[in-house]
Amino acid sequence: MVYTAKENRYDAMKYRRCGKSGLQLPEISLGLWNNFGNADKYETGCETVLSAFDAGLTHFDLANNYGPPPGSAEITFGRILKDNLLPYRDEIIVSTKAGYTMWPGPYGNWGGRKYLFASLDASLKRMGLDYVDIFYHHRPDPETPVEETMTALADIVHQGKALYAGISNYDAEQSAKAISVLRSLGIPCLIHQAKYSMLNRWTEEGLLDVLEKEGTGCICFSPLAQGLLTGRYLNGKIPEDSRAYRGVTSLMPSSITPDLLKKLNALNDMAKEGGRTLATLAIQWILRDKRNTSVLIGASSSVQLKENLSALVQAPLSSDELEKIERILQMP
Repeated sequence: MVYTAKENRYDAMKYRRCGKSGLQLPEISLGLWNNFGNADKYETGCETVLSAFDAGLTHFDLANNYGPPPGSAEITFGRILKDNLLPYRDEIIVSTKAGYTMWPGPYGNWGGRKYLFASLDASLKRMGLDYVDIFYHHRPDPETPVEETMTALADIVHQGKALYAGISNYDAEQSAKAISVLRSLGIPCLIHQAKYSMLNRWTEEGLLDVLEKEGTGCICFSPLAQGLLTGRYLNGKIPEDSRAYRGVTSLMPSSITPDLLKKLNALNDMAKEGGRTLATLAIQWILRDKRNTSVLIGASSSVQLKENLSALVQAPLSSDELEKIERILQMP
């Protein structure tokens, strides 16, 4: 059956301007990290992506190493594009990244110019695209001068292989330097992709201030803290069908302490009182800060996607609710 997007797909989705750019992103974006590899069912992934687009979710985030194995998520997404979404390419934001190990030898990792160009060329081939909308450097390189890495990003944009440049996992000081170098090359840093959730608030310690000052957007990954904020771990056990159980994430049973369980269950009780799930509460909490452009979710099915998207139709968190969340998070 030939796919036709829903005509009302933009009626309900909310969008935010990315920093001081001309680009708006949906408040929820879909990441293809661990659910679109060779071991995953293509039909499920395809249904999830198409359901997202039908809901007005226009931004799909990848990286060269997503799968598993590395590269396979881009191949899957390229197939979904070819089979269904190419007529809508101008309505879609595709992002990918490079910065982690992709092939053996000294040129398949980190932030050197040769690696970044080769990686993006391979990503474009896997997805069947002429360009991506956003190309990120995935993590800081402690050895390569930031000037080389940022010059490569700028040249990639100048050559039309990407429309915008971004960085990921840079701290506040590193971000300020990278943004400054990019600007000197005539390319603004569109966006920073950072890990952020109720349980990991490091971006509040300087990074968001830098991004706001520089006019750079922020997209938050791991908003549900690798599943801790989904309600699946409230009894302290790791379900056998979870990514943590399969060793896909860094979440270890030992990290689920009695003190953490106390907080998670208190948050879950609060969510239920407001007619929410713990996951939607966590997403709404991130969106309380307008400096966060989008929340990057990793839905493994259209059912999970629908639950996460419901965060956008619920009433915003009140000041009393936000204060209660703070009290819970500060519990010993």
